[in-house]
Amino acid sequence: MKRSCRQVGTKENENPLAPLGRGEGEGDFHMKKIYLDHNATTPVQPLVVKEMEKYFTGIFANPSSVHSPGQEAADALMEAREAVQGLIGASKPEEIIFTGSGTEANNLAIKGITSANEKKGRHVITSVVEHHAVLSPCKSLEKSGYRVTYLPVDKYGMVNPDDVRKAVAADTVLVSIMMVNNEIGTINPIPEIGKMLKEKGIFFHTDAVQAAGKMPVNVEALFVDALSISAHKFYGPKGVGALYLRAGTRLKPLIEGGHHEKNRRAGTENVAGIRGLAKALAIAVESMGPETKRLLKLRNMLKNGLSGSIKNIYVMGHPEKVMANTLNVCFEWIEGESIILNLDLKGISVSSGSACTSGSLEPSHVLMSMGVDSALAQGSIRFSFGTDNAEEDVKYVLEVLPEIVSRLRSMSPIAPK
Repeated sequence: MKRSCRQVGTKENENPLAPLGRGEGEGDFHMKKIYLDHNATTPVQPLVVKEMEKYFTGIFANPSSVHSPGQEAADALMEAREAVQGLIGASKPEEIIFTGSGTEANNLAIKGITSANEKKGRHVITSVVEHHAVLSPCKSLEKSGYRVTYLPVDKYGMVNPDDVRKAVAADTVLVSIMMVNNEIGTINPIPEIGKMLKEKGIFFHTDAVQAAGKMPVNVEALFVDALSISAHKFYGPKGVGALYLRAGTRLKPLIEGGHHEKNRRAGTENVAGIRGLAKALAIAVESMGPETKRLLKLRNMLKNGLSGSIKNIYVMGHPEKVMANTLNVCFEWIEGESIILNLDLKGISVSSGSACTSGSLEPSHVLMSMGVDSALAQGSIRFSFGTDNAEEDVKYVLEVLPEIVSRLRSMSPIAPK
């Protein structure tokens, strides 16, 4: 039987990481490349790469080792922990737990806090528009006998603090509400929710993966007990995240097998990645003010341009309390996937929502929860700007997108003729 994939490493000097099915120079044509999917991931900053390099081959020892090279790595790890502590307003470096991703941080917070505090209750509150990295562990808890309340949102995708208050019961142990929605950019009233829950003595976790590095994040001002971040959302490396856990909050580890991270997350720490996370977050926080203004200008330029050139489109998310870099637009009578593919042919990269669910043919659970019609939700496109974008990029999108939409609508069986 013939194999469907190429065997690698069989020829002398063959590179096993070379692109499959592409010859040298093949595909090197000149096309304008515009990346507008920064909520999915971001390129690693050159200064971050430089920061990480020495921890691959220079300071490479295991930070748990007692010898001098190991202690040098341990010192580098502590420096990164202290940096993240300061950047998010935590009171102690030990409140920072490094993880392998934002998804792991969410799972550790939700499963770890509930498991360690079962005597306080077995009721959890979250919202219907959370990322699947929160919804999935909540579903898992339900299978273990927990009761989970999924709060509704308004037409802007925002959680009402009064709904949280009304949902609280005598056995509520944890509330998890995202800080910023990854698909529509709506910012939730986390401080108001957190203050109310603190008065009631209920643990509060927020998924801040789309917020960290893009807007001020201070755990004390947010009144949270746990907060998740992910490096690759703010120009750091993939495969590293962090969970803030307020001192005194009991947590049962998900990964066992070692004493790492103060017995809360076993596994030798990724020192290079962690240093990259800390460096990337520091750069993002330092440039946040002017960068936010610049990105908001680009977002509004695209929003106004699309509204003026294409009919029957709908901007999703809150009109004011929204992330500066995120614009979600629904195009009536056509599918978002078709728009994405046509834009890609023009060198423009966008998405239809969360990168983690981009392979699904189902309409966005976020938009559906906001009351958006399923057919309209299928026509959703998310534009998310970053440091590498400029006004020329917006102009190019406005140049090619109206024609794409017009052509797709002319072929749509449901579009009015």
